[in-house]
Amino acid sequence: MTANKENMTAKSVGTKCFQNINALAPMVRVGTLPMRLLALDYGADMVYSEELIDIKMAQCQRVVNEVLETVDFVAPDERVMFRTCKKEKQRVVLQMGTADPDRALAVARLVENDVAAIDINMGCPKEYSTKGGMGAALLSDPDRIESILRTLVNGVSKPVTCKIRILPTLEETLSLVKRIESTGVNAIGVHGRFKDERPRHPVHCDFIKAVSENVSIPVIANGGSLDLIKDHADIDEFRRVTGASSVMVARAAMWNPSVFRSQGLLPLEEVMKEYLKYAVRYDNHAFNTKYCLCQMLRDKVESPMGKQLLSAQTNEDICEAYGVQDYYKKTQAELQTRRDAMETNLSDPNHPVLDGDVTTMRVKFERREYPGEFSPKMFLLEWSRKENLEQPTYETVQRMQDRAFQSIVTMAGNKYRSTLWEKSKKFAEQAAAIVCLRVLGLPEGRVGEEYSGLVGKRKREEKRMDAPGEEDISVECGARKRHSAELLVSSGEPTIPNGVKHKTSTV
Repeated sequence: MTANKENMTAKSVGTKCFQNINALAPMVRVGTLPMRLLALDYGADMVYSEELIDIKMAQCQRVVNEVLETVDFVAPDERVMFRTCKKEKQRVVLQMGTADPDRALAVARLVENDVAAIDINMGCPKEYSTKGGMGAALLSDPDRIESILRTLVNGVSKPVTCKIRILPTLEETLSLVKRIESTGVNAIGVHGRFKDERPRHPVHCDFIKAVSENVSIPVIANGGSLDLIKDHADIDEFRRVTGASSVMVARAAMWNPSVFRSQGLLPLEEVMKEYLKYAVRYDNHAFNTKYCLCQMLRDKVESPMGKQLLSAQTNEDICEAYGVQDYYKKTQAELQTRRDAMETNLSDPNHPVLDGDVTTMRVKFERREYPGEFSPKMFLLEWSRKENLEQPTYETVQRMQDRAFQSIVTMAGNKYRSTLWEKSKKFAEQAAAIVCLRVLGLPEGRVGEEYSGLVGKRKREEKRMDAPGEEDISVECGARKRHSAELLVSSGEPTIPNGVKHKTSTV
């Protein structure tokens, strides 16, 4: 009963956040971090990411970027697929391209702690989206739509929405949206064009209005940029004509994101400079920066400034074209100072970092460095016996994209892990044990380490038989005393992704 109440409350809150809002629509190559932050500055209530494909996102590792102060989702080839920051955390919606419920859930769990909501793309008619049954291809497969949405609604804590195009008839459209509503989603975005129509075709406001009148969840109207939306006042008019709860703006915002300003549009050059500052601050890829600025220039791309922009190869070149090179130099100096500080810390393998309630170090278990009979896990176990503590326990996760392992060891109520991933569960547990031993200042059995006096179970039994009553010898720490685990450390290592398999064991 309590769980049902909590779910109803979460759903209610999620639905409310999509009522009476103006949102930046998902746009491929445009909806990256600089454009999203700029739209928020100008008055957007919610901002959508560009469509991110589930297969690519599922391979990513969540990494806290201390230099940029962002959270990055990094692919195996080290390409950043999605970058976000604290400023937009409560207002960014990750739009996903998917045709598979389980894969969609894995991605949603990976990102859910860093976004405000998850949206499924069911409207994009272009081949890069429809291949594999994604995007507008889903419109002809309502069973799959229902499966994806129900899986997400039941599987993640954040609101779930979807964005569709209208179907050939109003009856078909209403039938689909009612089925979508029944899955428990918090809102539905409706692009008022048919699958084969393009921006040059007029938007069908009557279809959007009919949807708004026939569902109880918020409807977000989309598709009015060409004919209806030129400034902020037009957004309110589009909302009125469609009867929708909210409005989602795409190309009008791409051309000038200050369309979200209730005070009116700003001069384009001023807007472009502000966009460029965000691109520099968050290390946006120069080609993406150039693409977005070219979309703002539109028919002025052949102007002297446009030609200078087209010839630019780096963000520094672009800053020079727009007269913000001083900002570029200042920002680069600040970022470099942070990089230098990070490199100093990370170059020391014995530098612990606190990640939540887990003490972490960059440690890899190299078997050849521990040639003796006793492994780091055994050293930790024997020490716990000597101190009359509970045995250490290990919780191990497996990363789906490469089957690598990472483990957390809990010892005396404190948690330890290596930030590096290992090829096997055993190696991951050994790495976690090493972190614990180093933080506590205990022997770990490494090459060149002084004799610790460790005696295993078999030899203890032999000694008892040879010399009854002789006291067991376990880990002799000598003058090395236990270090306090309550270290003053700073955060900044990758956190364990959600949606991975958990295993618990003892030594």
